[in-house]
Amino acid sequence: MTPSRSIAVFAVTLAACASHKSAPDATAAAAAKKTAPAPAAAPALAAAPAAAVANNPFFEASPLPLEYPPFDRIHDADYAPGFEAGMAAHLKEIEAIAKDPAPPTFENTIVAMEKSGSLLGRVQRTFGNLNGANGNPEMQKVEVQMAPKLAAHRDAIFLDPALFARVDGLYQKRAQLGLDPESLQLLERYETVFVRAGAQLSAADKEKLKEMNKELSSLTTKFRQNILKATKESAVVVDDEHELTGLSKQQIGAAAEAAKTRGLTGKWIVTLQNTTIQPPLEQMKNRSLRERVFKASVARGQGGDADNTAVAVRMATVRAQKAALFGAPNWAAYTLVEETAGTPAAVNDMLGKLAPAALKKAKKDAADLQKLIDAEAKKKHTASFKLAAWDWAFYEQQLRKQRFHFDDADVKPYFELNRVLQDGVFYAAGQLYGISFKERKDLPVYQEDVRVFDVIDADGSNLGIFMADYYKRDNKNGGAWMNTYVSQSDLLNHKPLAANHLNINKPAPGEPTLLTFEEVTTMFHEFGHALHGLFSKVKYPQLSMSVPRDFVEYPSQFNEMWARDPKVLANFAKHHVTGVAMPKALFDNVIAAQNFNSGYATTEYLSAAMLDQSWHQLALSDIPQAAQVAGFDDAALEKAGIFYPPIPPRYHSTYFSHIFAGGYSAAYYAYIWSEVLARDTGQWFTRHGGLTRENGDKFRSEVLSRGRTREPRVLFEEFYGGPPTIEPLLEYKGLSTPAAKHGGGGRTSTK
Repeated sequence: MTPSRSIAVFAVTLAACASHKSAPDATAAAAAKKTAPAPAAAPALAAAPAAAVANNPFFEASPLPLEYPPFDRIHDADYAPGFEAGMAAHLKEIEAIAKDPAPPTFENTIVAMEKSGSLLGRVQRTFGNLNGANGNPEMQKVEVQMAPKLAAHRDAIFLDPALFARVDGLYQKRAQLGLDPESLQLLERYETVFVRAGAQLSAADKEKLKEMNKELSSLTTKFRQNILKATKESAVVVDDEHELTGLSKQQIGAAAEAAKTRGLTGKWIVTLQNTTIQPPLEQMKNRSLRERVFKASVARGQGGDADNTAVAVRMATVRAQKAALFGAPNWAAYTLVEETAGTPAAVNDMLGKLAPAALKKAKKDAADLQKLIDAEAKKKHTASFKLAAWDWAFYEQQLRKQRFHFDDADVKPYFELNRVLQDGVFYAAGQLYGISFKERKDLPVYQEDVRVFDVIDADGSNLGIFMADYYKRDNKNGGAWMNTYVSQSDLLNHKPLAANHLNINKPAPGEPTLLTFEEVTTMFHEFGHALHGLFSKVKYPQLSMSVPRDFVEYPSQFNEMWARDPKVLANFAKHHVTGVAMPKALFDNVIAAQNFNSGYATTEYLSAAMLDQSWHQLALSDIPQAAQVAGFDDAALEKAGIFYPPIPPRYHSTYFSHIFAGGYSAAYYAYIWSEVLARDTGQWFTRHGGLTRENGDKFRSEVLSRGRTREPRVLFEEFYGGPPTIEPLLEYKGLSTPAAKHGGGGRTSTK
């Protein structure tokens, strides 16, 4: 997800991979015009009493280790005063820089901006992270109220002519300033960000831009809150336990517990996650219930008081208008200039190369699934039926069992959450980088299930803090992501505090948390993001984590390979009761099945990525009306040549939070673009001996620790020894005939 872009805290939050929204986004903006679906009026927030302001924990840096947030002292009433005071203090600092009578220097302008905004940064990071992970109605009120104010705050800085004159003046004579490479990179980034924020627009266009940013901010907030509401309200209530046949005892217990928490004792609730296909579909034998769950999932955001159709249309419209202000033909063209891909044509080319092979494999797999359905019907003397989207996951599990003699029910007892974390995720990081982890119970947490670990470097020094928040909650955004409460910076003497968030269903009390292999992979994926933040070793905060979207997923995609590494898998795949290692035959079959169902997984992802591009490569005149949104998705996928009803896109438009609420607009392709780099890197590791400290230390020093101190493309090519190649990715996904065995392999994690 997108790092927040407030100046001096350009990378306050890295919320990776899911639909998480990091904060009231300072890059978007607020009140919708008459033609927009008007967001609900912001409820009035009571003025905080003087005593509350005096005791506001945000007004000073936290005294806890590494400025760890004092969660036990933070109250909802602290946020609005913190935001208001933070913005006021920040503008005062910026004004002093802009009006400094001394000639601009790198130190009194660029470094001064890097040091500014500390109070605002503390509030924005903490509020954004908690609003996504543990929000409540009061926080949503704050979000609605502050989103347009933060957008206006950002514009007040980046559209300040005096401030830009100082930045631009330094940039124009950068070759004569004698800057070291990292400082030069920082100056160039500031120039780029100011220009892209509108610093060179005419006065009239700046005013138009301000209104657009305000409107986009409120629409972003509205879309995110609608999805949270719709996902909760769309949960499927089951009256008869027999309908849940196929689910494990633990899953049925969790469904009963979920119903109980909603006042529905004696019933069961199938809660939804952010994606189209819901995990329980793999096990549900009742086809009617599978259909109910699927249709509840795809209907989210279409109608009712959480309708996102008009919100999405208006966002696409305003984005296209904003792109036109900058002379770009569409939003994708404007956005992709800042990405490694560079242009829509480059993105279309890559997606177009992958789609035919993925769809071909998926259709072959579909034929096999249909044979399975027909054979089952014949055996039971019942009428057969045509494979539908709600059937694929269920029969895919059966086909997997036929071919590889296991399904998720067979492997889950070997994937207990804590063992996967300690003996898998942490173990692999220790083997590669020499780091270790020590859990601590003395620091406050915002929710009882959150765990906190000190991260110890190989030399015994404290590297940072890692937080793990793995369980699903109704007040938590869907998906999986990483963010930071403190970003590393030598200038500010900050060590990193990184957090991972998943949405694993919490079992009934006393039951173990047993994972699917996809959930295991997601844990490794998100920890790859955490390592990127924890290993950052840069001077300036803006350069810590503000890398392009299509590079930010590279470390996480790469880290997935260790979930399948035989040495790592053998270390954590042990029975949760007996501690006995996974039997060799099952172990070998898990490895052999790495590419099983990759046609489906790749097609599902590519459909969503192409849908994103379809929205954001539209000319303003071609944007659909709200009533046309439901049909837009299918039409766009048909045009892209990837429409296939048994495989719906990973997200439909009305709940596609990545692109309408999460900073990935025109950039959802980033996962596959980054995965090319990741699989090339996996190949490099395999060639050089695999899981070794020497390999890990090289990757850490040349890529993971560098942030954006150099352009990411250069960092990759210098590590890898040349430009990226797509062949290892195709082999990884089983979409080509390998010439040689490469590293990695398997299904992708939740994105």
